[in-house]
Amino acid sequence: MPQVRLPTPDKSKGALSGPEKASILMLALDEEHATKIVRMLDLSEVKELSQTMAMLGRVPSETVEAVIDEFVTELGNTSGVLGGIEATEKLLRKVLDPETLEMVLAEIRGPKGRTIWEKLSTINESVLASYLKNEYPQTVAAILSRIDPAHAARVLAQFNDDFAIEVIMRMINMDVIQKDVLKEIEATLRTEFVMNLSRTVQKDNYEVIAEIFNNLDSSTEARFMAMLEERNREAADRIKSLMFTFEDLSRLDPSGIQTLIRNAGNDRLALALKGASEELRELFFRNMSERAAKILREEMAAMGPVRLRDVEEAQQYLVNLAKELAAKGEIVILDGKEEELIV
Repeated sequence: MPQVRLPTPDKSKGALSGPEKASILMLALDEEHATKIVRMLDLSEVKELSQTMAMLGRVPSETVEAVIDEFVTELGNTSGVLGGIEATEKLLRKVLDPETLEMVLAEIRGPKGRTIWEKLSTINESVLASYLKNEYPQTVAAILSRIDPAHAARVLAQFNDDFAIEVIMRMINMDVIQKDVLKEIEATLRTEFVMNLSRTVQKDNYEVIAEIFNNLDSSTEARFMAMLEERNREAADRIKSLMFTFEDLSRLDPSGIQTLIRNAGNDRLALALKGASEELRELFFRNMSERAAKILREEMAAMGPVRLRDVEEAQQYLVNLAKELAAKGEIVILDGKEEELIV
């Protein structure tokens, strides 16, 4: 709103600032309408408005009337508005939660944003599983094979056993999905989760399942694997061979173990080793200084009983960390039989 000459609270003539005029308008409104407006402001605007209102003091009635008249006149003279991504984001930020806001903005920005499958990985697993459980297992298999394996594992664990094993079997036997079918799935997902159409990457079906199983908790993984062995022993064996577990860290050479220890942090390492085999524990201890190993042993002893879930989370963290370090070339994970790089 442009500055105009109006009576001010402190002097008969002067230029009221924007915040001063906004504060006068807010004070002139009834509480219900003023509250609705405040809820649509961001924190910095609320602070500025509050400070200005607190410093206004008594405002003459003629000043209030002049500000209201100016507001009505300016509003009536508006010939158009200026749109844009920034203005849209500012408005939506006031009415949408962060997760929904990001998805809506990604749709607006177009293909430069994250892919639809990456965005699906941000949807709460319970919400996504609740939606997917009403779909055909073949459709669910196509979706889970394309989202982040860790998130796919959490979603898969939400299904009942019968539905989960049907999805797993379809993922194993899945061929390349026809383009028109994939487009239909993406169109549905776009409608349901407000996401944009994006490219997909086809992975080996067994590798996808192995990555998902790697991210399941041990009891869920064991249950699904047992069911899979009953249905297809060959597929189960192939998936087992592709899985990388906490115990597989024994395939690291001494330099790799030492690098992992430096990056892991004692708290997570102590918790992870609480549930490790004695052989793997000793491997870690041998690659630490005598003093560091003693401190770690004492920390583990001081922990007392710990929840299995916490141990598994710590172990999965170390597994993921090892994969990240291997991808960067900082460590090498070798196959125990063929001495080939597998990560």
